[in-house]
Amino acid sequence: MEEKKLLKILGNKDVLALAFGAMIGWGWVVTTGLWITEAGSLGAILAFAIGGVLVVVVGLTYAELASALPLAGGEHVYTFKAMGRTASFIATWAIILGYVSVVAFEAVALPTVFEYLVPDYSQGYLYTIAGWDVTATWAGVGILGSILVAWVNYRGIKLTTAITFILTMLILGAGLLLITGSTVSGDIQHMQPLFEKGIAGVLTVIIMTPFMFVGFDVIPQAAEEINLPQRKIGQLLIAAVVLAVLWYVAIIFGVSRVLGSGELDASNLVTADAMAKAFGDSRMMGNILVLGGIGGIMTSWLGFYVGGSRAIFALARAGMLPKSLGELHPKYNTPHKAIVLIAVLSTAAPLLGRPALVWLVDAGGLGLVVAWLMVAISFVILRKKDPEMKRPFKLSGGTTIGWVAIVMACGVTVLYMPGMPSALIWPYEWAIIGLWIILGVVLYHVSLSKYGREYADKHMKEEIDKIA
Repeated sequence: MEEKKLLKILGNKDVLALAFGAMIGWGWVVTTGLWITEAGSLGAILAFAIGGVLVVVVGLTYAELASALPLAGGEHVYTFKAMGRTASFIATWAIILGYVSVVAFEAVALPTVFEYLVPDYSQGYLYTIAGWDVTATWAGVGILGSILVAWVNYRGIKLTTAITFILTMLILGAGLLLITGSTVSGDIQHMQPLFEKGIAGVLTVIIMTPFMFVGFDVIPQAAEEINLPQRKIGQLLIAAVVLAVLWYVAIIFGVSRVLGSGELDASNLVTADAMAKAFGDSRMMGNILVLGGIGGIMTSWLGFYVGGSRAIFALARAGMLPKSLGELHPKYNTPHKAIVLIAVLSTAAPLLGRPALVWLVDAGGLGLVVAWLMVAISFVILRKKDPEMKRPFKLSGGTTIGWVAIVMACGVTVLYMPGMPSALIWPYEWAIIGLWIILGVVLYHVSLSKYGREYADKHMKEEIDKIA
């Protein structure tokens, strides 16, 4: 019987909406105020510009490799070809942590938005965690949303991308209204202080940026489902990254022009409040912004289910995770068991309460940067190891871009370490990292013992040879 394959149906608008929608998400609505209060208006813009340069540089290495090796799993394939099986698992497991963290983040963000649309809906006290009261209705909204998004992904990539495109248009409309309104009615005096907490404030925001920009790498994860010329894959990836950088900078600028420092401190949802104020304290306009934010939650949620499930699928197909996770649904052609696994890991996130937003951003961000670093290293190695490999989207300048990406990724990784002003929080964030490493080590060794190391190596070489 012929082996089932992923459906090759994604076109230009599907790919761009999937990546841009995944990168934008909900963070621009719920954490813009935090960025500005931590670093100041100009400091936050500078932090996102620096983070954006890192992502563009890393994105360029991804663009070349994604066009050359258009296989599901992205990082999994590039790092295997460059450095072998163990490096491949480490990079892919790290990126999966980032993806699962985003999915869990959105499950926590969704009930947060309801506090703006439906004041005082949070009822049924359960317990207090990190000083925050978790209630039954609050957690319930996040859990129900998580189940719904998992179901959409379960039903297939065509439904997922169709919904993503519509919601991306909603996000763009709400964001453009905010930027236009703040430009007309805002005041540059509100942007004071331009810098807050000096370099420490800028660094604190910089370590949040990988989490906010992650999403472009959903494109290589879904490479086997893209029905476009290989060179086009790289072009769309870079286009999505550039659009996201411009988006975040514009939103920070718009919010800081409308709300002063006192208003930022007093607001629970600064982007919505900025929208309302920009249009004459219109609650309706604030609600429109929130609806755009909900669209962002959904696009990010949907996109990272695609990315995470395809990464798990690729590892399982190679025998580095239980093979059942690499099975495709007989009707929908989705890696349905991988989708269910992500749902299990993330649906409980709302039970951790709102403090989990920051924990997930930081812990997931470290996983993302580690994966990006390993892809940049793979880029350099493959330029030396396999110079004749067909590269439809080939960067000029030899390995220069790769080395710049390596240095910048190393620099950002250091910012997460103990002793830095922006270090991960003990014990919550380090506990997430530690538990994820233990889970990965156990699953990897159990899978290799069951299927054999030779199986993984043979499978990967066969897959790569098919497109050589």
